This record gives sequence, structure tokens and C-alpha cells, in this order.
Amino acid sequence: IGLRRGMDINDRDLRNIITGLGGSANGTPRETGFDIAVASEVMAILALAEDIHDMRRRFGKMVVGFDKDGKGITCEDLKVAGAMTAIMRDAIKPNILQCIGGSLAFVHAGPFANIAHGNSSIVADRVALKVADYVVTESGFGADMGAEKFFNIKCRHSGLVPDAVGLVATVRALKNQSGNFKVKPGKPLPEGLVKEDLASLEKGMPNLTKHVQNCVSFGVPVVVAINVFGNETENELEMVRKAAMAAGAYDCVISEVFAKGGEGGAAFAEALVKACEQPSKFQFTYDVEQPIKKKVEAIAQNIYGAAKVEFSADAAKRIKQFEEAGFGNLPVCMAKTQYSFSHDASLLGAPTGFTLPIKDARLSAGAGFVYMLCGDMMTMPGLAKKPGGEAIDIDEQGNIIGMF
Repeated sequence: IGLRRGMDINDRDLRNIITGLGGSANGTPRETGFDIAVASEVMAILALAEDIHDMRRRFGKMVVGFDKDGKGITCEDLKVAGAMTAIMRDAIKPNILQCIGGSLAFVHAGPFANIAHGNSSIVADRVALKVADYVVTESGFGADMGAEKFFNIKCRHSGLVPDAVGLVATVRALKNQSGNFKVKPGKPLPEGLVKEDLASLEKGMPNLTKHVQNCVSFGVPVVVAINVFGNETENELEMVRKAAMAAGAYDCVISEVFAKGGEGGAAFAEALVKACEQPSKFQFTYDVEQPIKKKVEAIAQNIYGAAKVEFSADAAKRIKQFEEAGFGNLPVCMAKTQYSFSHDASLLGAPTGFTLPIKDARLSAGAGFVYMLCGDMMTMPGLAKKPGGEAIDIDEQGNIIGMF
């Protein structure tokens, strides 16, 4: 049985559990675990379904486990796909929100980009394309995570091809990629991140270069937006601009959205409009008909910069099982830390020559991909040593305090 339970609360104790204790009337004892809801196959299906009927079909194709003959047991076999669809009937409808500046936004689905495919729904994109001349769809975390999965997974399922890529960078983040600073949540930023430090910026710049090169590799024009906070210097901004252009960006502009809202993004929007008019030749990182291991290696070597991939015995066994069951031609989703191109969060910048370890492989047949767990990546997060809940309380009037 490969399908794990899901829950929308972080809980370390539920990562690995034993169920079915208490005799045959209470099930068969086995090892399993919980995944965070945003990493579940149900969330991925919600984001990748074309409509409610496609969602119903995908639920039916979900493989719960395999029988002794190696045949997949699906939700359709268990006669639960219809009930699943009934529960999710209204969830397939995108949420409409209004931005502070008055523009329209669709917020729909939430698969994390580090442990799932990291993009909003195809349904929301299609609705947006009906009501706007230009649609910006966001992918999560760095471009090595969300953007790679947008191109290689979401675009394959939707058939939609982007006209341009908007890649957002900040001077402070690139300085941090130098490894010269330690940023701690809830603590003031190190002084070097908020004052001119060209040496650290230059040392961290390979990170931006690699992200730009990765996006360019898909054959689409790339516009880099330097998101400014007001403490950057002209020397720093010019260094970033030159690096972006040298890496192959179509343009690199300043974004003042942080300070000015939508008005501050006018230059970025204008650059993207021009980029959309440029010729492009979209391409994927790999051919889905390649063996699963070859597809993993293509991502690891071309997008991450790895020298090779090392599959654990368990991962290799499951990959073989998936291919023998007819799932070898699915795209690959990588579950990996968002803090580095590699599996190791401490390897900053643009590391090369490393070996990417694949500790496990899982199947999401309904969503339409197989996914690999890299390094120590887990699909159930845990709370921090000092969780935010410790600050939440009520005041004398009964109002909730400490939320922000």
C-alpha cells in the first residue's frame, strides 16, 4: 500500500507510524505515515485537472497500492472515486480575489513546490485567459523548483505554453547566497545584507546566473526583475543587471512593487509585454518516453548542476515496479529542499559536481507523475522549536492577539 494519509497540520510524530493494531477487526498491522495536505495527490489532482469530469477521472486512476501480481489497485477499483469527486465538487472552482490596486487575481490550489509540483491550477489559468489580455501565473520557491515543474509537468498537462518568464531576484538574497551571512527567522538581518557589500554580492551571483540559464533553456524569453527594498546601491543594482543580461536574460529591470504597489511594477510589466512579442522555441528538459532514471538524471544534471544521481535500493525497486506496471512514461516531480540547487540546504550559490541521492520514489498516477524524494526531504513538515502558536492569545476583550 503506497497511499499515505493526509492532514493539514505539521506533526513530526505522524511522519512514520504503525496502524492496524488490536486484532484483525481493526486492520492489518503495517508501517505507513501522514503527508501534509499540500503534498497529497488529491491536491495535485485539483491543480492539474481540466474540469470536474477530468478530476473524477484522475481520482479513479489514483493507485492505492499493488496486489501480489504487481497490478495497481485504484480508487476506481475501490469504488470511491465518485464520492471523492462529490466532496471536491466546489473545490474545483477558482477563488476570485481583488488585489489592493484593484486588479483581479485567482487563488486556487496549493501544492508546495518543494514537496509537490508547486503551481496554481490549470482551471484558474484557463479562466484568467478568458478575461485578461495578459496572465501572470506564479510558481513556487526558486526557479529550480516551481518553474522547472511548471514547464515539465504543468505545461505537459495543460498544453499551454508561456510567452515569457518573469524571474524575481533581490540584492539581499543574492548576498545571502554567498554564504557569508546567517539569517535567522525573527531576528534582524545581518548588517551586510542591508548595506553595500559588492564582494558578497559577486560571490552569490552564480545563483542568479544559474536560475536565468535554467529558464532560458526552456526556449522562452526571460525578464529579470530586481525587487528593491530601498537600501540597495546603484553599484549593486548595476552588478545584478549585468549578470542577468550576461546569463541570457532578454531584459533586467527594477521593480518597486514593495514600496509602491502596482505602480512600482510598471517597468516590469512593460518589459514582459515586449518579451511576449519575441520569438520563442519552447522545449522540455526531457522526453517522457525516456526511462524514469534518465528523466531524473536530466533534471539533476541540467537544472540542479549535479554530476550524477544515486538511487537507494528502495527507490530503484519502486521505480522498476512503476515501469513494469505501465507508469514509466510519466513526468517526474522532485521533492527537494528549496534552499539550494542541491539536496543539501547548506550548499549555497550554484554548486556543481555533487551527487544527488534519491532515497525513495512514489507514484501519483492520478495526478500524472512519479516523484522522487531527494536527500532527507520529508513530506510532513514539523513545527519550529518556537512555533508561532506560542505568541497567540486573547486580550481582556476576548480579541485574538499575536497573529502577526
